[in-house]
Amino acid sequence: MLNYQMLIGGQWCEAMSAERIESIDPYSTKPWSTIPRGGAEDAKAAIDAAHAAFKDGPWSQMNPTVRGALIRKLADLIVRDADKLAGIEVQDNGKLLVEMTAQLRYVPQWYYYYAGLADKVEGHVLPIDRPGMMSYVRYEPVGVVVGITPWNSPLMLTACKLAPALAAGCTVVLKPSEHTSASTLEFVKLFEEAGFPPGVVNVVTGYGSELGEALVGDRRVRKIAFTGGEQGGRQVAMRAAQDFKHVTLELGGKSPNIVFDDADLDNAVKGAISGIFAATGQTCIAGSRLLVQDSIYDSFLARVVDFARQARIGDPRDPDTQVGPMTTTVQLEKVLEYIGIAQSEGARCVLGGKRLGEDNWFIEPTIFADVTNDMRIAQEEVFGPVLSVIRFKDEDDAIRIANDSLYGLACGIWTQSMNRAFKVAHAIEAGTVWVNTYRVASVMAPFGGFKQSGLGRENGIEAIYNYLETKTVWINYENDVPNPFVMRI
Repeated sequence: MLNYQMLIGGQWCEAMSAERIESIDPYSTKPWSTIPRGGAEDAKAAIDAAHAAFKDGPWSQMNPTVRGALIRKLADLIVRDADKLAGIEVQDNGKLLVEMTAQLRYVPQWYYYYAGLADKVEGHVLPIDRPGMMSYVRYEPVGVVVGITPWNSPLMLTACKLAPALAAGCTVVLKPSEHTSASTLEFVKLFEEAGFPPGVVNVVTGYGSELGEALVGDRRVRKIAFTGGEQGGRQVAMRAAQDFKHVTLELGGKSPNIVFDDADLDNAVKGAISGIFAATGQTCIAGSRLLVQDSIYDSFLARVVDFARQARIGDPRDPDTQVGPMTTTVQLEKVLEYIGIAQSEGARCVLGGKRLGEDNWFIEPTIFADVTNDMRIAQEEVFGPVLSVIRFKDEDDAIRIANDSLYGLACGIWTQSMNRAFKVAHAIEAGTVWVNTYRVASVMAPFGGFKQSGLGRENGIEAIYNYLETKTVWINYENDVPNPFVMRI
């Protein structure tokens, strides 16, 4: 049993309550580590440290090239420890080791990318239309950032927030999910080794209900970067609005995966399977609505069911396993409830639909046919291995069904017609559209959602501007001050 501590102001510490939370291995369903149960006082201490590091420490005043060099050193250390960190994530969230290893080996790219960008954020001189005046624009770090991350991909989703924040010159308080804090606490051990000043990065652990108000409500916090559920995002946005904090929200989805009758069907089957059953469906970009054209509906459904039936379920550490357990018992019960809802609404279960025994957290890969888009199973995020298959007639019908959702995070399109690919991609209301592929990501590609899938974008060059304030400076070089009672226009 490992007992982790929080990191505040460069010091490892217990929660002021001295209470701890057990972390459960989703495969064995047994506790394997504990984390501190932080509260409002711990959150305040972490913000104190981050604020002091920003206002009085060297970080925000540091030459951006030097800042970038430290971030690059951190990336080198992640490369060294990637496999170790991946193993911890698997033990904490039950996702496949092969996936988490690939993910953690890519995570350093976020830090390399933003390390290089740290000294490329350039201000500019305006060709101002006022005689005797010079005006220029500069970008300054917003200040203290709170990053709140979920349990499904802790360190990758941390990187999306932390890397641009550090490159911008901000200081950060991280709050990982109470279910999967271990990998974050292991990861932040690397900051001292990399040479970061104390207080630049801090971690508080515990329940969101006990930490949220203290973290989001503190006026010294100027930016919240949140990944999680729609309800949590709404609460963050409403509370942050009271102090007009900057907010980035990466929330849920009910993403359509659209298969046209001219698609390469072999690849489309693989795309449908990876879209929903990879990561056991516990991903915001899950292609949980499979839209299939009428003319191929029955045959394509049969192929998807046959492929999914062969999925190997088991120990996520086994390289042959393809579907792992649910991460938490709460999520397990939620998915089972939605399976019951789908059946009560008249959807036809053609595969799975059951829990695999009572002494584990596995749910069979589940496919529902005869789903209509007004059913709850097609409108609400399940976040599990449950696929809803929906018929459509033509391009316009596919677009109508795909956009008939409160969400707009991602979409897949399967067709061999480039004309159709561009037409449909441009008509879909989603932040990411994949054509003839699914679940591809890059640090270079902006990511975020339309509608209730969130606010703002992570990744890419534009992400760093979410952590910067824009300042305009005016200089009167003629020393001619006109009538002070009249605005100079």
